[in-house]
Amino acid sequence: MRQGRPEVTSLPTLRERPLDPPDELARLRDREPIARMAYPDGHLGWLVTSHAAARAVLADRRFSSRQDLMRASLPHLVAQEPRTPADPGNFIRLDPPDHTRYRQLLAGQFTMRRMRDLRPRVEHIVEGLLDEMERGPAEVDLVRCFALPVASMVICELLGAPYSELDEFQHHTAVLLTLSSTIEQIEESAISVDEFVRRLVRRKRQQPTEDLLGRLTTEHDLTDDELANIAFLLLAAGHETTANMLSLGTYTLLCHPEQLERLRAEPALIDDAVEELLRYLTIFHIGPSRTALADVELDGHLIKAGDTVTLSLSAADRDPDRFVDPDRFDVTRAAGGHLAFGHGVHQCLGQQLARMQMRVGYAALFRRFPTLRLAVDPAEVPMRADMTIYGLRGLPVSW
Repeated sequence: MRQGRPEVTSLPTLRERPLDPPDELARLRDREPIARMAYPDGHLGWLVTSHAAARAVLADRRFSSRQDLMRASLPHLVAQEPRTPADPGNFIRLDPPDHTRYRQLLAGQFTMRRMRDLRPRVEHIVEGLLDEMERGPAEVDLVRCFALPVASMVICELLGAPYSELDEFQHHTAVLLTLSSTIEQIEESAISVDEFVRRLVRRKRQQPTEDLLGRLTTEHDLTDDELANIAFLLLAAGHETTANMLSLGTYTLLCHPEQLERLRAEPALIDDAVEELLRYLTIFHIGPSRTALADVELDGHLIKAGDTVTLSLSAADRDPDRFVDPDRFDVTRAAGGHLAFGHGVHQCLGQQLARMQMRVGYAALFRRFPTLRLAVDPAEVPMRADMTIYGLRGLPVSW
């Protein structure tokens, strides 16, 4: 065990540069990769910034995701008191075997084979949106015209949700993911989101369909509560994360013209480029957190049972002990092993869907618009720094 008291910090969130994690995270990773961290309610837990330690926590069943054990599911929130179990179907806040039961119901819909079958439809959606861009003015907000519609249309089609009704859902999901939202705003948006997904479940009960939610409704003995919470998780994760990667990844490539030219010259690099963008950006930049179920020694520190452990995945994916020259963006890098999708039993269920949309989306966008460029100075592009999922509020481009 290490001797002495580790320094106490709060979670650094101020970014000095839009594409890099806060410098304070790198300083912590170099000096104290497992540091004591103060949470809003005053309790002390731990902040992990190294790749090896973060990966170890995510793989270790002695660290729990259970909501009823969490003193802070996210490091900026005070836990609800009394702490209650996760709602039925909210499997990201459950441990095995409860988590396993739900995940197994869904795993077959996100296999590599299923993604190959779905790819032609994704290509059709992408090309249709680019057709609309081409017919319009030669300057657009790429978030509104491309990134968000691609991600939303794909997840709606897979799940069987009405894309035409998704605007309100997206608005309220954004409120739930914004760090500055008030308790009243969060409660109001949570009610609206719940009403949306329950209407969707009722439709599936009344008129069964062959999409993912339709099959869950007819083929499995799930309650409306379970179906509604599963639908919310898939819809929210499916459009927020991929939309932000499509837009932020495009911004990154436009800010690194030499890397974009390399990718254009060698289209076969698209798979490596996608992995590097996932590593370099790691857009889930607040958390996740776990609760220790037992005393655990981690890199010389004693994590006691009940302690909260928060992982900085963005810092872990810039760890020089894991990636050479990690702050350099390189589309030729072998970036496998990054933690952008997490690791262990809670690794992102839809990761292959996200990868496929990024490969199709970037390739088509830069093929169709070879002169694509930022329409404003890079520093003027509005960032989503106040949200749990990092990204762009808008991306003005021209060609």
